[in-house]
Amino acid sequence: MREIITSRGDGEQITLTPDELRKDIVAGTEEAAKKGKIDALSAEEIDHMVDIFSQPGRTVSVEPGKEVVVTDDGAGLMPSWGRPSAGHAIPISDHQALLMYERVYCGDTVGLGFPDYSYKPVKSAIGYARSHYKAISMLTTIPLIYGSQPNMGMYYHPSGPVESPSDYLSKFEFDKAKEVQEQAAAHMKRDIMDVAESLYEVGCEAMNLDTTGSAGDADFWGCLNVVEEMKEKMPDMPVEMGMAGEMVMGLHGELTYKGERLAGMFPHKQIQAAEKAGVDIFGIAVNSDTGKSTPYNLSRTVTFTKAASEAASIPIHANSGMGVCGMPMTLLPPIGCSTRCAKALVEIGKADGL
Repeated sequence: MREIITSRGDGEQITLTPDELRKDIVAGTEEAAKKGKIDALSAEEIDHMVDIFSQPGRTVSVEPGKEVVVTDDGAGLMPSWGRPSAGHAIPISDHQALLMYERVYCGDTVGLGFPDYSYKPVKSAIGYARSHYKAISMLTTIPLIYGSQPNMGMYYHPSGPVESPSDYLSKFEFDKAKEVQEQAAAHMKRDIMDVAESLYEVGCEAMNLDTTGSAGDADFWGCLNVVEEMKEKMPDMPVEMGMAGEMVMGLHGELTYKGERLAGMFPHKQIQAAEKAGVDIFGIAVNSDTGKSTPYNLSRTVTFTKAASEAASIPIHANSGMGVCGMPMTLLPPIGCSTRCAKALVEIGKADGL
């Protein structure tokens, strides 16, 4: 029997027999179904995943007619950015990199962001961000999405104005820990809103809240509330929200949105909350296990993605990047894994985009 070449979640190349491949796919979907209390993949869908990994080519693609739209969190900037950001360090400007992404690589949309990819530092350099955005938007034809991370953790000491909840959690002062998280969420919400309004004044075409919920349920709560405010004041500006992981961490534990508790939410519940807030595109994220195979990690992801696609009416753009949505935790994931992840997410997970 021909062995299948793939990777482990840490990027190391491995080989699996057909039986091992099927076993990992079954284990992955069963684990996701148990964890999220959702349906596992059907026997037919498992066969489809086995076929995707068994195809002999180094790369694979979707069937004709199943192509999807692609958004990103700065991929178009990679030619001009440095190696630590997985960039190519070519001596060209951001303007030239994004035009190349549009006109050479034929991107569907293109993302722009501040080098320190969080809303807190963007606010302090908003004059630069406004002029940067406007200059590039005058040259691009495809939608220019401005993105940054909410990154609520930046508002805690020592980099921010709010005490860290860990200082109180370690002393079992839970009420105080909850209070400081809500304070940090308020700071984060205000900064995101200020940036959104400032960019909207120069014609911002869309905003991206990338890696939402990275600091737990208070982070997700703050983002949902700011999206609601953004849609009230700027209803014609689309908002994309990408998550940090498949489960919202309950660091606060008691926060709710529209009557639903946020802590412990899995993608099929996350997307419903996001839709109620006014989010236009939702980026599902499922964390990869570095000790498991790519087929296992992708099977988990596809199971969560399929459940989310059935639960909501807004488009899903799976966050298919390093360490999430089946992809190995490496800066430059193997193309054999990345193309198989994309194909399975679209054809089986029913993602509307990537």
